[in-house]
Amino acid sequence: MSEALLIDPKDPVLETSFVKEMTRQIRAIDSYGVYDTASDLQVLDPLVLTKERKRAIPVVGDPDEETLARVKAFYNAIAVQTEAECGKMAVPMINISHEGFGRVIITVGKLVVVEKSLRDVHRFGFESLSKMKDEADKLLSVALGIVGNYPEVAGL
Repeated sequence: MSEALLIDPKDPVLETSFVKEMTRQIRAIDSYGVYDTASDLQVLDPLVLTKERKRAIPVVGDPDEETLARVKAFYNAIAVQTEAECGKMAVPMINISHEGFGRVIITVGKLVVVEKSLRDVHRFGFESLSKMKDEADKLLSVALGIVGNYPEVAGL
């Protein structure tokens, strides 16, 4: 947290429900209290990977616990948003190997609404908060579309 923050405090994306949920998720899984005194900008800043930051991360590597926590927070936030929109419990299941490969699925009832393969998790991040929100919106839209198409399966 010693380098300059890359997030503009006046960015309107900070006021969106998804970004607020991301902040809640990251703080919720912070079992050691690292972010207790951190601002929301400091909590979200590691998710922004500029080209310079990405270059500083080795091409091959194992993800650390903080990176894994950010991946989990991202998909947990999508599940929470899905649940809020459709009114049915959404459950994320994340399996990541120590090498940074894995899979995420989010289920609603017996219905798989998000399925995504993960690669290079040690380099997980987005060019900006807007890009993160765009990706989340795409996944949320697909999830809600699937729930809308198969409501009887989602209700099981």
